[in-house]
Amino acid sequence: MSTTPTGRLAGLGLSLPDVPAPVAAYVPAVRTGDLVHTSGQLPFTGGELPRTGKVGQGDGLVDPATAQQLARTAALNALAAAASAAGGLDEVEAVVKVVVFVASDPAFTGQPAVANGASELLGEVFGDAGRHARSAVGVAVLPLDSPVEVEVTVRVRAGA
Repeated sequence: MSTTPTGRLAGLGLSLPDVPAPVAAYVPAVRTGDLVHTSGQLPFTGGELPRTGKVGQGDGLVDPATAQQLARTAALNALAAAASAAGGLDEVEAVVKVVVFVASDPAFTGQPAVANGASELLGEVFGDAGRHARSAVGVAVLPLDSPVEVEVTVRVRAGA
């Protein structure tokens, strides 16, 4: 098994996507000192949201397992944004903080399990350096009616 984040990502059968274009007046990521903060990233694949709507149990809702996969995709997009500001994925030394927003049906309380989709991907890519502080937040609605949104803060290697 590879010891670099890029190698681990490839071992998962994944590669960094193109950084999704902002949908409003912001940039995908900003570097300040040794930290990179990403804007909230949606689970775009091929420029499209694969699902829209609220997360919960029942007809017309995005089921939690699907939302967890969408959080994984949004985290991959956040990694692409972070890597673009860091000088490459292998310049990321550690994941510091992750915030996962879940557009939730009022009865849904499983936001932490949905957020695990993002957290588990980061652990697979960075190993122990992927362990992070996290918030999983239920919200009424997200941009473009996305079920999830993920933002990430990473620490970049000195001199990178």
